[in-house]
Amino acid sequence: MKNAKTMALSFERTIAASPNEVYDGWLNPKVPGTPWHEYDDLILNVKKNGLYYWLTNGNVHYGRFLELKRGKKIRLTWMSRYTLGEESTVTLTFKKVSEGTLMTLTHSDLPKDEKAKAHEGGWNYFMDRIVEHYAKKNLRRKN
Repeated sequence: MKNAKTMALSFERTIAASPNEVYDGWLNPKVPGTPWHEYDDLILNVKKNGLYYWLTNGNVHYGRFLELKRGKKIRLTWMSRYTLGEESTVTLTFKKVSEGTLMTLTHSDLPKDEKAKAHEGGWNYFMDRIVEHYAKKNLRRKN
C-alpha cells in the first residue's frame, strides 16, 4: 500500500538506557511504556513471523514481527480499525548516543485518514511512558 494515499508518522526519544535494554524492554509486556504492557487481552509471540494480538480499551490490533535485531531494529506489521483494516508497518530503531539510546519509531503505510492520524497520540503516549520508566529505573539505581 505504498502510494500517494498513504502517510508515515515518525517519533524520536532519547532514553537513559543501553540500546539492548531499550530493545528488550520494548518487547517485554512487564515494562511500562510499551503497547504490550496495557492490555485487556494479549497474545505475543516475539520471533520472526511471530504473531501478536493486542486488545486494549475495545480496540483490536494485530500483526506479525518481520525483523528483530537485538539492540538495533524491530519491524512489524500493524493492523487495526485505525488503519482502516489495511496493513501498515511499524519500525523501531535503537542507536547509542551519549545520553543512552535514541529510539526512533516510524509508522508507515498508514492510510491518509483522520483515524490513522490518531496513532500520533498513541505513539507519543507510549514513547513518553518508556522514557519515564527508564528515568525512574535509573533513579532507583542511584538511591
